[in-house]
Amino acid sequence: MVTLADIESARLRIADRVRVSPCTYSRLLSESTGVNVYLKLENLQLTGSFKERGACNRLLQLTADERRRGVVAASAGNHAQGVAYHARALGVPATIVMPRRSPLVKVAQTRALGATVDLVAGGYDEAFEAATRMSAERDLVLVHGFDDADVIAGQGTIGLEILEQVPDVDAVLVAVGGGGLIAGVATAIKERRRAVAVWGVQSEAMPAMRAAQQEGQPVRIDFMRTIADGIAVGRVGTLPFEAVRQYVDEIVTVDEEEIAEAILTLLEKEKLVAEGAGAAPLAALIHRDLPLTGKTVVIVVGGGNIDVNLLSRIIDRGLIKSGRIMRVRVMVPDLPGSLARILGIVAEAEANILEVDHDRVAARLEFGQASVGIVAETRGFEHVTAILEAIRDGGFLVQ
Repeated sequence: MVTLADIESARLRIADRVRVSPCTYSRLLSESTGVNVYLKLENLQLTGSFKERGACNRLLQLTADERRRGVVAASAGNHAQGVAYHARALGVPATIVMPRRSPLVKVAQTRALGATVDLVAGGYDEAFEAATRMSAERDLVLVHGFDDADVIAGQGTIGLEILEQVPDVDAVLVAVGGGGLIAGVATAIKERRRAVAVWGVQSEAMPAMRAAQQEGQPVRIDFMRTIADGIAVGRVGTLPFEAVRQYVDEIVTVDEEEIAEAILTLLEKEKLVAEGAGAAPLAALIHRDLPLTGKTVVIVVGGGNIDVNLLSRIIDRGLIKSGRIMRVRVMVPDLPGSLARILGIVAEAEANILEVDHDRVAARLEFGQASVGIVAETRGFEHVTAILEAIRDGGFLVQ
């Protein structure tokens, strides 16, 4: 088990190489949730996530011979970048095995940091198996992403910072994948201040820690796609599991829509870019009935390395769900002026038209009909309703 002394030593060891991330009060989130919300912004680390803390602590303890031989790691992205960045700074050759489905931004950034990247089929577990084989075949040091005492101790430095930055903290919400982050944070916090609650948050699609708790030991679960790719782990670590049993109050899960909403909330309200794993704790605060009303809560925003295409889709879906983008298809007579009339109605309703699709030949259309698809910016659901009523009042059929 990792001890408080291990974490305190890690803090001293990495102090000159890893940022003390800010822990900022969020007025808007506090008002909307009834909780005093602070955000621990690990997405502002040099590599965009907390993972570099553990990677740095582990690499700094390599022997001269191990540094010469080099290291290998398996990762879906954030641990990869942490290892690559600090390995390059220390002059250590690094090879990273990543799932082929890893976000392109994480693969590109890992390569840009000087590591050799090997892509393999499957998810994290297949990547880890390949990295383990490579370690044995090439005599490389395996730097585990979460089931390693030095890595856990490095992540635990976040807990020490939280206690100093928010002295009156009542609870901390932490995302859980393989368990290294929550193991370190919970150990640091509970050993310093037992009364502070530590909640873990997992993706409903990949609840490996929940499964381990139910079975009484780490077990493998099937891989499922999730936008929280940073916590998509099929089997939690043995060391993290023991720490969770001893220190963590409860594990909850959140679904894909809830995570996506939390990503959009952080972007809009806090002007922060968070990946799925980084936003999962906020999703739990918003959507789960946690007994935290009126309390002071720190949410660990663990990372911000999100693919821009995914972020774009999340923004579009969020705007549609909140009534700020309207998609509608209208049947119109296939006559001169019909398109102008329908667009005029939408414009008069003060909606900003973004896209128009005019279809006259689809098989579903009767002769003399055309179909017009419209995408427009709106001010909410009441505005959408008013626009649809205006279209119908104009004699058009809304599909």
